[in-house]
Amino acid sequence: MTKLASGGHPELKMVNPTAAAIDIGSTMHMAAVNPDACDTPVRAFGTFTQDLHALADWFRSCGVTSVAMESTGVYWIPAFEVLEGRGFHVILVNARYGRPRMTEELKEIGLDVGHRCVGRLMRQNGISVVRTRKHKVTTDSDHKFNIAPNLLDRDFKADAPNQKWAGDISYVWKREGWLYLAGILDLHSRRVIGWAVSNRMKRDLAIRALKMAIAFRSPPKGCIHHTDRGSQYCSHDYQKILRQHGFKVSMSGKGNCYDNAAVETFFKTIKAELIWRRSWNTRRLADQDP
Repeated sequence: MTKLASGGHPELKMVNPTAAAIDIGSTMHMAAVNPDACDTPVRAFGTFTQDLHALADWFRSCGVTSVAMESTGVYWIPAFEVLEGRGFHVILVNARYGRPRMTEELKEIGLDVGHRCVGRLMRQNGISVVRTRKHKVTTDSDHKFNIAPNLLDRDFKADAPNQKWAGDISYVWKREGWLYLAGILDLHSRRVIGWAVSNRMKRDLAIRALKMAIAFRSPPKGCIHHTDRGSQYCSHDYQKILRQHGFKVSMSGKGNCYDNAAVETFFKTIKAELIWRRSWNTRRLADQDP
């Protein structure tokens, strides 16, 4: 039988009675379970380790198997570690998500809800996602360096780590001016394995990100390294490092952002979900933020 979710918005129907949710706080966590599981389906717990184990015990007594919690900030981490260690399936929800991703997260925790319903509820509660900001060109393809062929050919899937890497440079506007961010992703996990920031978009920015990735992963020879055809990546110094470590060099077509869509998507996501939601007065503060 379909039941109304605890807390009860009539448009959100609970289809997973073994799911629970936690509202993460700095000194107190509010937890909610299926109303039929116990007499008090919403309870408060402290943030110390013993409190988190008490929370896990309560979830267990209520028949909970999966728990959803917000993953912004840092206060969710101890709760996540305790609950996962106790065998619960923990689902992290990001409050900065837009309508499509918010809908998928709600479905994953057991709510039978559609895109239109989520969009309407987000509007009613003032929840929005920021997607537009000042644009700055970061690819300087007007140079005389050699251009590598597009070996990746928009195949962003990898069967194992260190088969395909992709890199790019993006930007953040701060009160002091532009801050440039170079990053390298392993396309197998889409994990950032190398990064660097600078107030100037020179070749040493890209080189520092590459050296971090190499030191972190020690990739085997034959790994595809894909970027755009910007001067930072085509420079003799950058290409020398790639040759020394046996990379297969791949570059996007001229002016074609889709050839490096995996990294473009990563930068768009991190800006919308983190950078555009924060404010740093200086480049140094932005660089030091974890």
